[in-house]
Amino acid sequence: MAAARRLVLFAALWFVLTDGEGAALGAVVVLAASWLSLRLLPTTRPLRMSALLAIVPGFVWRSLLGGVDVARRALDPRLPLDPGWIEIPVDLTDGGRVALGGELSLMPGTLVAGSANGRLLVHVLDRQQDTVSAVRNEAMRMGKVAG
Repeated sequence: MAAARRLVLFAALWFVLTDGEGAALGAVVVLAASWLSLRLLPTTRPLRMSALLAIVPGFVWRSLLGGVDVARRALDPRLPLDPGWIEIPVDLTDGGRVALGGELSLMPGTLVAGSANGRLLVHVLDRQQDTVSAVRNEAMRMGKVAG
């Protein structure tokens, strides 16, 4: 079942990125990506697709807000800017931390550079913002997806 889900996920991703062009090459790439993902990140628990779909609107909204915040900081030098690194403890599996790090890195203003000992290393534009609470909330949402 995990292989079938990953096949569907990678096929959908291929279709979105290529607008359906190159089906023969896409089939090879989708099969290779699915095989490699199963080798590198074996499934221990099934993803809850309903929970995954439920976090998408919030992700899009927070990405939009983050983009507006970054744009405001770039255009108005009076806004606070205190870049730096913070370490945030996250109670997720290794795969969950990778997924959370990828999600956070897609949001403007944050970049996850890695994880060690159950903690994410995050670069932020303003260390005074409550990034820790935001990341913990997102980790709880991601935990529901991963079971």
